[in-house]
Amino acid sequence: MISVNDLSPGELAALLHFHAEAGVEWLLEDEAIDRFAEFEAMKAARRTAAAAPQAGENRQPSSRPSPQAQQRGASQPDRSVQRPQPAIPDGEAVQQARFVAEGARSLTELKTAIEAFNGCNLKHSARSTIFASGDAGSGIMIIGSSPGAEDDREGQPFAGRPGQLLDKMLAAIGLDRNGILLTQVIPWRPPGNRVASSAEMDICRPFIDRQIALAEPKAILLLGNFAARVFFGDSDTIHGLRGRWHDVAAGGQTIPAIATLHPQDLLTAPINKRLAWNDLLAFREKIAAL
Repeated sequence: MISVNDLSPGELAALLHFHAEAGVEWLLEDEAIDRFAEFEAMKAARRTAAAAPQAGENRQPSSRPSPQAQQRGASQPDRSVQRPQPAIPDGEAVQQARFVAEGARSLTELKTAIEAFNGCNLKHSARSTIFASGDAGSGIMIIGSSPGAEDDREGQPFAGRPGQLLDKMLAAIGLDRNGILLTQVIPWRPPGNRVASSAEMDICRPFIDRQIALAEPKAILLLGNFAARVFFGDSDTIHGLRGRWHDVAAGGQTIPAIATLHPQDLLTAPINKRLAWNDLLAFREKIAAL
């Protein structure tokens, strides 16, 4: 077995990067476990269990249970025949999400309702429920695609390096994250940062629509492929969706929205920052006019 002490700094960085890309982020045990010894112990236990009936094969089992067993059977259910409860069907989960979202009369109530909602499987693998943060009365709303690893750990949208870059982007057009409303389309991080499925999006859609309806923004900036596709109803890439204004309907109102590249996209391909800058200028002009 290769020890980390045998790896060069470059090799160790490459290994950590590989694990991060695979979705491995947390150590589940404080000490290493010898899985080979564990497997051998399991095999030994199975051999012992298989030999047990042979040792007592001459014994004739009683056909009638003891009075004590009968009494236990009458008072306790037979757990051997119980089955796991089935998951909520997607259609029913969507209906529940709509009911919960429409019942919220404020962003605070909506946050509490989302945190208590268990109809989306993404919640069971996420560490945090990510909800809108900032100033809901600013009239400016920025919506990202879904939480990343740093968001999930810190419990707020746009954390870590993407969040730091977003702060610089906002500052360049005279905005601050505390003075606007930041949120995500999906409130829970998909495992391994995968794209949320269509069923998961259908379940989460009432929550983001209700956030928009309650916040009543005057303009919306969408970040990334996923967010743009959700609201623009298009399957094009962000390069084809960015830079053009669309109308987003929510809560009986129509809000102008424009999409640009997500900060994570810009960290991966810095050459695209000029495209994002043009979109930010267009967004600044719009909110100035409003």
